[in-house]
Amino acid sequence: MSLVDPDNSQRLQYSICISGAHNGTTVDADKQLAERLGASIAKHGHILTTGATVGLPYFAAKGAKDAGGTSIGFSPASSVREHIRKYRLPRRYFDFVNYTGLDYVGRDTFLIQSSDAVITVGGGFGSLHEFVTALEAYKPVGVLTNSGGAADIIPSLMKVLQPPRDHLIIYDDNPENLMARMVALLDKEFADVNKELKRNSFWFLEDHKKKEAH
Repeated sequence: MSLVDPDNSQRLQYSICISGAHNGTTVDADKQLAERLGASIAKHGHILTTGATVGLPYFAAKGAKDAGGTSIGFSPASSVREHIRKYRLPRRYFDFVNYTGLDYVGRDTFLIQSSDAVITVGGGFGSLHEFVTALEAYKPVGVLTNSGGAADIIPSLMKVLQPPRDHLIIYDDNPENLMARMVALLDKEFADVNKELKRNSFWFLEDHKKKEAH
């Protein structure tokens, strides 16, 4: 889901998902890295998306909000009551929560389809599922190497599996460098859209007027 940047630069605001472990050893080890990733998304003027959960995605949301950015969560629950009482998930640091009602596996797919790119930090089975889903959906994916968990086995896994879209994968061990490279890749992938928006950001109004004329 891409929105036009509100500063009227007529460039897309990218929705960038931070995928990471909700518990385990990488949460304590990587929470500052996750915050830096969230903050970097905000500083680049883009939107953070996460699974509206605890652990590393939560710290990424905190980083984005502390940096003045926008944070959108995709919950497995069908309502705020279920989100808090059944799934025991947080509401803080999210500007908006989409209550998907799809449980975790369905939520993951919805989250990825609603994001323009995915970045993995630490992570377990869920993060690996989100990484593969993103690659299968032709989404650019970033991997913060040396952050443990899924992030550290993905490079070896990709060598074995030889994915057909490996040009969409970025590896880096520095959160800020990784984000800068991801934004550059997204600019390349969406060059045609950005060019069209720069040429005429109100194309939808012109189309509407043409239909009215007929």
